[in-house]
Amino acid sequence: MTARTGTLAVVGRPNVGKSTLTNRLVGAKVSITSRKAQTTRHQVRGILTTEVNGDDCQFVFVDTPGFQTQHKNALNRLMNRSVTQALADVDVVLFLVEAGRWGGGERDIARLLPKDHPVVLVINKVDKLADKSSLLPFIEKVAAEHPFAEIVPLSAEKGHGVDELLKATARYLPEQPHIFDADDITDRPERFLAAELLREKLFRNLGEELPYGIAVEIEKFEQEGELRRIHAAVIVDKAAHKAIVIGKGGERLKRMSADARKDMEKLFGGKVWLETWVKVKSGWADDERALKTLGYE
Repeated sequence: MTARTGTLAVVGRPNVGKSTLTNRLVGAKVSITSRKAQTTRHQVRGILTTEVNGDDCQFVFVDTPGFQTQHKNALNRLMNRSVTQALADVDVVLFLVEAGRWGGGERDIARLLPKDHPVVLVINKVDKLADKSSLLPFIEKVAAEHPFAEIVPLSAEKGHGVDELLKATARYLPEQPHIFDADDITDRPERFLAAELLREKLFRNLGEELPYGIAVEIEKFEQEGELRRIHAAVIVDKAAHKAIVIGKGGERLKRMSADARKDMEKLFGGKVWLETWVKVKSGWADDERALKTLGYE
């Protein structure tokens, strides 16, 4: 079989399903998800090595933050820079849009799409279309906006159409040896993944605005055999937020930590001892030095 290896950026507006699609393609939870927009803050690479179209293919999917056009603090500037860097450094771009939705946000991203790499339009959430007959006119409308190499409708949540996406994109992967081992699912270290899994629980369990002023810092990560001891600090922007995160009698923080620990044990394949606490760092999201400490480049 011919060995093919390529990097594919998954881009789109916030909350269109980029992380859900990345996890579905990889077959494991390497990127966190929630119903809130802008959950993803870092580039996360998910790796899939499999046979497609008779070739031995290694797909390196780069899940990117949703491109932000409204908020302009240092964190959002870094996230937008992450998207533009991903577009420049990949072999294929997967431009994810929601079925039936094409407006200013999509056009803003379309203007950033590279002219020298194949761009595959991925139409997500087709299972949620009330009128399935509207899909074909929508495809024709969007196809006129950009010279897409392929157009693939699918449902990342249900898994429908994912195999068709792999078949459609495999032909664009360069013929070259694999970069990662066949069993690798991400290039991110466990320390990073632990912080992300805890941050996911914060996004899912706190109010609409509070999670955007929160970060997670892993202060200590030790492994003793199959046991991982993890010390995590939840960073909040205001002192008033600390009590909200902790909850009455510490119950909210305990519950979120317990849920994160279970996900860590499943992903890492071993027992996890997790200790969490809350720290106040005012203005961290607009402080480039603080952002660098928290892993934002």
